[in-house]
Amino acid sequence: MDNQLILPCDVSQVSDGYHTFEELYEHRCLLWINLLNLIHQSEHSTETVYKTRKDDRDNEMEGWFIAALEIPGDMQLTYHLPEELWPLLNIPEMEKNLYYDGHTSKDVADRLTMMATASLP
Repeated sequence: MDNQLILPCDVSQVSDGYHTFEELYEHRCLLWINLLNLIHQSEHSTETVYKTRKDDRDNEMEGWFIAALEIPGDMQLTYHLPEELWPLLNIPEMEKNLYYDGHTSKDVADRLTMMATASLP
């Protein structure tokens, strides 16, 4: 079954009536950067954060880099971010991604929810 939808416009400009996809993607990138910077600055953090231009197989994706968060339980959260955002991340740089645990977008959402739930009183 082919469920591909072709839009006769620039998809980045599609809006929900409040924000375009482009705006929401920019917000997501900046929120991720701020989260990693805050975790890195925390004296009590048990998480590891880093940025790298190479994946765990030494491959690079031109114009993009990986911003990673390693959380307890040998779990990982990563996002590819546009290269121009590299200087905003004040976190350690690694030669390559330490490992890739095969996480999916759903896994990332589940792990972020788990982190949020763990921080509730």
